[in-house]
Amino acid sequence: MNLQPLLDAPIAVQIHVAAVLPAAVLGAFILLNRKGTPLHRALGKVWMVLMAVTSLSSFFIHQINLFHGFSPIHLLSIFTLAGIWRAIATARARNIRAHKATVVGMYLGGIGAAGLFTLIPGRIMHAVVFTGGPSWILLATVIVIATLLFLQRRLASQAA
Repeated sequence: MNLQPLLDAPIAVQIHVAAVLPAAVLGAFILLNRKGTPLHRALGKVWMVLMAVTSLSSFFIHQINLFHGFSPIHLLSIFTLAGIWRAIATARARNIRAHKATVVGMYLGGIGAAGLFTLIPGRIMHAVVFTGGPSWILLATVIVIATLLFLQRRLASQAA
């Protein structure tokens, strides 16, 4: 792992990463824990702000220039911004099924799929994760965290 490519990146990329990394962790926490609580609502608001910053900052990133500085990945940012609006509107309308579907879609698409896309060779995050040191440490950390979250979820469902 080597943070230098990120430190050398344009400020828009740094802002983007600074918003998306906590959004990934916080989103997983929210999705794996009890819904409808004051904590869920408070953390959900923070997550929505992080996702808005992530999406808006992407419009200032033009590494892949397919159409006037933009690429298909920017469509995901538009969908995420629309998803933020829909998630808030459906939560306020107490349409929990639509709220859940929207938020899960935003998380899987906006963080999961887009996150994997950043690991393609030649991208900044590929250089961060896979150069300058043992990336197996990062992989092992992700596996341990995912396992702990899975076990927490399973134990919580058995207790209920």
